[in-house]
Amino acid sequence: MNIVCCIKQVPSTETKVRINPQIGFVDTSDVEWVINPYDEYAVETALRIKEKLGTGKITAVSLGPERVKMALRTVLAMGVDDAVQITDPAFDGIDGLGTGRVLAAAVAKIGFNLVLCGKQAIDDDMALVPQVVAHFLGIGHVAVVPEVEVSAPDVPEIVVHREIEGATEVVVVRLPCLLTIQKGKYQPRYPTLKLMMAAKKKEIPVWDAKELGIDPGQLSRQVEVISHRLPPERKAGKVLEGELNQVVPELVRFLREEAKVI
Repeated sequence: MNIVCCIKQVPSTETKVRINPQIGFVDTSDVEWVINPYDEYAVETALRIKEKLGTGKITAVSLGPERVKMALRTVLAMGVDDAVQITDPAFDGIDGLGTGRVLAAAVAKIGFNLVLCGKQAIDDDMALVPQVVAHFLGIGHVAVVPEVEVSAPDVPEIVVHREIEGATEVVVVRLPCLLTIQKGKYQPRYPTLKLMMAAKKKEIPVWDAKELGIDPGQLSRQVEVISHRLPPERKAGKVLEGELNQVVPELVRFLREEAKVI
């Protein structure tokens, strides 16, 4: 089974966000970049499927600048077989629809039975690109999957557990297909020293628009980010002290007259 994992590099949640006042966007000069956490679960799922079947190949693909090679080498050190970087100045400014089209072209070029993505990226939280990839590949997809059941390498379908509100839905889906992976019972593994050393030497091919056969003029740029801004600071909270029969009327008055929620 050939599995392709689409991964994205995002700012760490521990990064302190600062807005550059001169350009009106987040200052990325001091940002720590990490693999999108849900994509790590996708990689772990791929590795467990390969281990269960005892055969197969896993390829990771990422669209981004030179720094994404760090993320690709990290998943290689986790056990992924190959990695591909996609970059081209012509891709600057494309939106989620354009990104999905580019990734779909790369996945098709690699060849696949199963495509795994994180259920969403934690930087924009759009949960859009994987579905776009499935659309342009012309395959079915199942979203928010914490568990995948695969019995044999040559089966034409797999069983996935899909989270829905208040329950879990069990879905049988035919291959090839795309799944977006949610946090499940297995934590992403740590890279091993042996694989880390091998990952440093691994060649990561770089594909551009020409390599993928894409006309950049046909890529979607319908969504434009005008600027970034931090959320407004919250007002300091109030602590009411005293006996219960004194505090409750004061709390009710505050909620009615100042907070205006009742």
